[in-house]
Amino acid sequence: MGYNAQNVLYRFDDALSRLAIDFTASRQISPESERLYHGASTEPYDEELFCEHHVKRGLRNADGSGVVAGLTRISDVHGYVREGERVIPDEGKLMLRGYDLEELIRGAQSEDRFGYEELAYLLITGDLPRADELQDFIDRLSAHRTISEAYIKQFPASTVSTSIMNVLARAVLLLYAFDAEPDDISPEHEIDVAISLLSRLPRIAALARLSAEAQQEGRAPLIAAPDLSLSTAETILSVLRGDESYTHDEAMLLDVMLMLHAEHGGGNNSTFACRVLSSSATDAYSAYAAAIGSLKGPRHGGANAKVVHMHEDIRAHVADWENLDELAAYLTRILKRDAFDNSGLIYGMGHAVYTKSDPRARICRCYAKKLAEQKGLGAEFALIERIETLAPEVMRDVLHTTKPICANIDLYTGFIYTMLDIPQALFTPLFAVARTAGWAAHRMEELFGAHRIIRPAYVSIMDNTSYTPLNER
Repeated sequence: MGYNAQNVLYRFDDALSRLAIDFTASRQISPESERLYHGASTEPYDEELFCEHHVKRGLRNADGSGVVAGLTRISDVHGYVREGERVIPDEGKLMLRGYDLEELIRGAQSEDRFGYEELAYLLITGDLPRADELQDFIDRLSAHRTISEAYIKQFPASTVSTSIMNVLARAVLLLYAFDAEPDDISPEHEIDVAISLLSRLPRIAALARLSAEAQQEGRAPLIAAPDLSLSTAETILSVLRGDESYTHDEAMLLDVMLMLHAEHGGGNNSTFACRVLSSSATDAYSAYAAAIGSLKGPRHGGANAKVVHMHEDIRAHVADWENLDELAAYLTRILKRDAFDNSGLIYGMGHAVYTKSDPRARICRCYAKKLAEQKGLGAEFALIERIETLAPEVMRDVLHTTKPICANIDLYTGFIYTMLDIPQALFTPLFAVARTAGWAAHRMEELFGAHRIIRPAYVSIMDNTSYTPLNER
């Protein structure tokens, strides 16, 4: 029997009206506040300043490669070969604990079993589990699926927000209050917290969506008890759709998506954020909440929804999807900030590491094509393939870039999630759910392997001045 949150119900719009602060409406800029709001410069620094002071902006080298900030035994994101000062483009490959990600996915799929739990175990421990070890790990995850009634009483009411990513971050911080020793950073406790989040976040993300829907409709969210026999992918679909309204093939595809998003090196923004916080020896909940906050950004995990909106815009403005000239012309307009969101970006194209190909995009393309054919969306899939083919050429012509450009995973993930009837509001939260395994592995490597607080330097370019007494200013 599920817990009925009637006692914490209130209308979603009423809750937002009580909580929201309309800064624009309340802001009154007077002569006294002019410098407060407009005194500090918001203009970007001249590129020459970074060169003059040998600053690696964005922790990137001049050739676009990342500044080496640490050592890792967790993964290798391979997209180029370095020979001396030269960066030579290469086919992309993602190695996790020494294993090729594509091989790990094929292994689980060929045996018609869910692979995300096996991959999470590999990332955290460094080894593939034996059958008995995998079952023990799955049992431990299942044991933590149930969320306490005390937590549920606080969770829907305390997490009202227009962003489920924001809800997830606060949900993680709320779990701190339900941990008897939340500041314990021993290896055993770190494993316990990782298992707790890997187990609970899939349900919390889906429940956040259901709670928001219920509050919008002025009813209580009915939170059913979890089926402890389900995999992570099945758990997500069962909360969103109910136990009988998804197929095994759909759950297996979602499992692949979780595996693709589970880990992507220590240098990606959210993982690095997790490592930075972990290096200070703060608690696990704070580190994971920070990683979620980083992943929310549209330059990182939030890009998948942007790609979906871009595809919708292209379908609406390109009359003949098969006309390559017409499509290229519209992509040119996007790059010139004359179409779509005027950002000048073709979302889903290009990557900081991958040059010739993103292995995750290759895998997504195969699954997207198969599902699109089943659902009668072959024309939409073919359009995305044409975007992938044309965009590098258009970007070279418009941006005059010489760097190889390939599709990244975001070009196809939103399309797949849409075909799986996953709400757009959950695209990035599901990314966070999957990436928790990688974050956990990197947090523990930073805590117990690097064992030094991360503290890079900034070059000061300010002018020194003398203090002026208040009555003389």
